[in-house]
Amino acid sequence: MSTRTYGSSADGIGYDTSSSRPVARRRPDPRIAGHIAHALGDARSVLNVGAGTGSYEIAACTITAVEPSLAMRAQRPAALATAIDAVAEDLPFADGRFDASMTLFSVHQWSDAEAGLREMRRVTRGPVVVLAHDPARVRDFWLYEYAPDVLDAEVRRHPPLRTLTAALGGTTTVQPVPIPLDCTDGFNEAYYGRPELLLDPAARQACSAWSFIDDRARQDFDTSLRHALGSGAWDAAFGHLRNRPAYDGSLVLLRSTP
Repeated sequence: MSTRTYGSSADGIGYDTSSSRPVARRRPDPRIAGHIAHALGDARSVLNVGAGTGSYEIAACTITAVEPSLAMRAQRPAALATAIDAVAEDLPFADGRFDASMTLFSVHQWSDAEAGLREMRRVTRGPVVVLAHDPARVRDFWLYEYAPDVLDAEVRRHPPLRTLTAALGGTTTVQPVPIPLDCTDGFNEAYYGRPELLLDPAARQACSAWSFIDDRARQDFDTSLRHALGSGAWDAAFGHLRNRPAYDGSLVLLRSTP
């Protein structure tokens, strides 16, 4: 049996299965949901691995959810399917059991991302859909000027796209997912044109990478961004983003077919 911890194969940073990821600021965005639904196509039975509280689960599908964290399973709404206690690397299903499968904002937390994706491929007849961040583009975001340690942690945690595609096998497409200006899902790049919101500790807490820096680094970020906003330096460099309807950042959707 696999270990009962999700962690990054790159640096061992992850969540114990008894822990709880911040979810208050992580509300599914309907436009991102549309990309996921399109990638799943007409699949009726869908496996959701690392399902958490069930964000982006498609109402029209029959969902089987897998989530190793007891705390996260307990937070799933009653209307959703009860999640199975299992890990991606050791899925308790027969070969080809599902029409499609998906994992969303989760693969970087697994102890062995490649093994987990191979398992998803094994139990899936049709497309395997992965929503993730491309580590090669993470540092392109303006936040790197103010909190480099946070984005360096993100880069270490997220497997390279070539690793994911090789593990999935078959034919894999990689589609950039535009991030809307008013995105409701509170990962770092969701605030690309609303920098003031990242001054709220609750907004930062909702993105796990902030937990990997110390209080002094968080305070330094707060001070430097407040100063840049007050002086106009942020707007001079990045103010054009305030009116950009969507941002092409590191968010990508991988779709693999056999």
